[in-house]
Amino acid sequence: MALLLACARLIGYSGPRSPSLAAALEFIHTATLLHDDVVDRSALRRGQPTANTIWGNRRAVAVGDFLLGRAFEMLVDDGSLDVVNAISRASMVLSAGEVSQLASHRQIETTEETYFRIISAKTAALFEVSCQIAGYLPGGNKATAVKFKRFGRSLGIAFQLTDDVIDYVSTSARMGKDAGDDFRDGKVTLPVIIAFARGSPADRRFWEDAMQGNKVSDTDFAHALKLLEDTGAIRDTLARAYNHGRVAKSHLSSFGNSRAKSALSMAVDFAVSRCF
Repeated sequence: MALLLACARLIGYSGPRSPSLAAALEFIHTATLLHDDVVDRSALRRGQPTANTIWGNRRAVAVGDFLLGRAFEMLVDDGSLDVVNAISRASMVLSAGEVSQLASHRQIETTEETYFRIISAKTAALFEVSCQIAGYLPGGNKATAVKFKRFGRSLGIAFQLTDDVIDYVSTSARMGKDAGDDFRDGKVTLPVIIAFARGSPADRRFWEDAMQGNKVSDTDFAHALKLLEDTGAIRDTLARAYNHGRVAKSHLSSFGNSRAKSALSMAVDFAVSRCF
């Protein structure tokens, strides 16, 4: 992944191991997307039909499994036990995050604590390990790996917070997904959690019905968006995304200025501004 390559360049490494590790991580990432689309019954990803829509669930899952197997074969060939341990742990965290997300589906009483635990496992874990393992390459050390890990975690959280806002404020033409997909699927994201907590009794009943799948029309979605705006849920979710972005950049402060550092900083800026 690009983050791994940029982190590797930040410590002065440009050898063959970083592209190979990046490819292995991309295989893992693609596998999780294939599996997620089956679990979520998604028909579109980035505006294109999903693999399960075209070839069916069984083939999509089988290809995902193959990619996972090939990825770990490449990691074994790399020969770093630190890298294998980091990615193995991240894979377990990702799986646990998927289970937690399924358990919270349509649960309007989901707390912010639970929400952040889920996105830390589902999204931040992959960002985290992608950056972390660059620290184990020549030119890095365990202290560097920790800095990269913390950078990736904060970046991943910022990315997911922005993604949750995108579902309400962006367009399918811009983002390759229909606005309101999460709303209609009953995903209790941070904007919903905030709006539900701050809403009137009538507003809270609306959210309860919506998350149970009883409010799925365009009119319902427009009302949901108004409630999010009136309660400041969109504004405050983005504020938290920007804060996590600032934290991410702070973990790069000990590194000297370079093109790689600028690229990582730009990645943070993109993560928190891509819905506009």
